[in-house]
Amino acid sequence: MGMDRTISNFIRALRNADVRVSTAETLDAIGAVELVGYSDKEHLKRSLSMVLPKTADEKVTFDACFDQFFRFQDVRGEVTNDSADSTEQDGEESGEGGDGEGGGAGGDPQTQNRSKKKSKSKAKKNNLYEEEEEADLGPGEVTDAHSPLGKLLMANSRVELAQSMAEAGEATNVREIQIFTQKGLYARRIMDHMGLADLNREISDLRTDTRVPARRLGQQLKQRRDFLREQVRDYVEQQFMLNADVSGKRLREEMLRSVKLSNVEHRNFRLIQEMVYKMAKKLSTLHSRRRKIFKRGQLNVPKTLRNNMSYDGAIFDLYWKSVKVDRPKVFAICDVSGSVANYARFMLMFLYSMDEVMPKVRSFAFSSDLAEVTELFNRNKLEDAISKTLHDYSGGSTDYGQALLDFKKLCLDDVDNRTTIIILGDARNNHGEAHAEVLKELYDRSKRVIWLNPEAKLAWNTGDSEMRKYGAYSHQVEECNSLMHLERVVSNLLRQTA
Repeated sequence: MGMDRTISNFIRALRNADVRVSTAETLDAIGAVELVGYSDKEHLKRSLSMVLPKTADEKVTFDACFDQFFRFQDVRGEVTNDSADSTEQDGEESGEGGDGEGGGAGGDPQTQNRSKKKSKSKAKKNNLYEEEEEADLGPGEVTDAHSPLGKLLMANSRVELAQSMAEAGEATNVREIQIFTQKGLYARRIMDHMGLADLNREISDLRTDTRVPARRLGQQLKQRRDFLREQVRDYVEQQFMLNADVSGKRLREEMLRSVKLSNVEHRNFRLIQEMVYKMAKKLSTLHSRRRKIFKRGQLNVPKTLRNNMSYDGAIFDLYWKSVKVDRPKVFAICDVSGSVANYARFMLMFLYSMDEVMPKVRSFAFSSDLAEVTELFNRNKLEDAISKTLHDYSGGSTDYGQALLDFKKLCLDDVDNRTTIIILGDARNNHGEAHAEVLKELYDRSKRVIWLNPEAKLAWNTGDSEMRKYGAYSHQVEECNSLMHLERVVSNLLRQTA
């Protein structure tokens, strides 16, 4: 029954994505799953792709929908691609994450949500107080967790955590979400159902414990709870994208402005491109008054008199001593590896859609070695240039240190006090050499270095992230993972550089 429900939910998501699936094809898919199971994710994907999508467009949509449906992150904020573990857990997580047949959301979560909404501001202040008051105890011995959710978080079991989230999603009917603004409400209900109240009490008790291992456990639980909250919000967002009826274009556009670009399916790319052009046109109109390269200086009396001699001394045309204003330069350095590629796609689209008001843009792409792609954009249509950039430079292991060295070799002499450098990437360097001294050199020479990180701030400086080192040599560091964020960044850039 669980397997049938999982595949049925997946087919429902496909139909919502405009992939036509008949009743006979549904039975074929169930038969395929009975044969191959969920233990091998790639094998399952190949098997279902043989019986469900029929056209090339449907195949692209199927691939994107499958990858989003069977996806999971662990509590440390790192995406797991482990085939054996993540397939089984993700099938349960996404497939059974709210079938509408569960025990309902219940009065309890709603009552708790209402009562806690009143003290939301107070809770934020208390959380800030906790973070400022308690010093990091570092690694070392920790005591055992006692709350059910605390045990689950400390066990590092992705499968069990996914199953718990799936059960909570089913109990809260997360698949019935219809409005994007309900994301916070459903995320809170899921967290409550997973045992947030007991976990919060345990963390509070551990903070006042006299034993260092106990307080260390409290810190770790608090950190993992914050990661889990972000993960649950992503899960609800994915469920909305997979299941909500968003056929109304205005509603879709409003939703796509704020949704994480990593959660956007391929079928929505064309609509997002239209939105980018619309946003770019609005910004261009807003800043068109700044297009003049020259600004008015003092009146040029000799030239005015000389050029008005034909009017018998009457002055009709005024001439001014004009001072040329050098337009600033913008360098865009984009990590195009993995999920970061979508963010790079739309940032480049923003920058090159405003060539009338945007200063000259030079673009660079890398995953390991860095290369300039400016000429690629000059010779091709924008969409073709972006697609070719992502295709040619997205391979290889991400190496920010090498990319910075390559950029220094190519462009250091061109960087001056009129230069703005925009770096878009998650700063995850696979534990390689960061070469932050190169960024410091660029920081010292340029007008401004802006680092845009598509990851949530909670995930910065975890695992192989070098955000702390790179952030020290950036004038501005921003979380940037939606069209709304990109629009704000580009708007600020126009104000500061035009």
